[in-house]
Amino acid sequence: MEGSQFTGSGPKDERRGGRPAAGTDPAKRRQILDGAGRIFSELGFDATSMSDVARAAQVSKATLYVYFQDKEHLFTAICAEHRDRHIAEKIALLDVDQPLEDVLYRFGIEMLETMAAPFVIAAHRIVISVAERMPEIGSEFYEAGPVRVINAVAKYLDHHVAAGRLNIPDTRLAAAQLCEVIQGGLCKARLYGVIAGAPPREDIEKNVSSGLAMFLKGYAA
Repeated sequence: MEGSQFTGSGPKDERRGGRPAAGTDPAKRRQILDGAGRIFSELGFDATSMSDVARAAQVSKATLYVYFQDKEHLFTAICAEHRDRHIAEKIALLDVDQPLEDVLYRFGIEMLETMAAPFVIAAHRIVISVAERMPEIGSEFYEAGPVRVINAVAKYLDHHVAAGRLNIPDTRLAAAQLCEVIQGGLCKARLYGVIAGAPPREDIEKNVSSGLAMFLKGYAA
């Protein structure tokens, strides 16, 4: 895998004596996730075993399995931490009080840089590889990631449609189109290994500028 790292809170259910019930201790969950992130970074996903994770996290395998049923669910929990933080940062860029084109340009640059980052590409590859036999992982990854971003962009576009700046009959569809058009194939090239590392900044800027110009021309009021 090319790089790696949840905001564990966990339920408050506790046993008598103040000790958390099995699998609910947020500090222990954090310890496991931190250890797993380190060992995934070092060995890669495929080469890492649950025994490796247990050693890196300094917990027993029995404890590890109380918190995570398998390596795939453990990895997706690590992904969730990265995803939730990065998506919140991107959504915060959608400021309706700033010029439309400036906002969408900054949003596009940040989104494309993140989507093409090593950890994100590795996460997509792993989720795709397990989605057929574990569809719940693919569904959760999709709903909490791309769908959340699309819904936020659609809400942002709704504001500008109401203000008469854009003419969009279906803002959710338009939001999905925007997220695709700014990529211009860069993320797929990264995903399939055609581009080995993060794309050059100038390529990202070119894709976003071109895609955004086409989007705004198509939906001009």
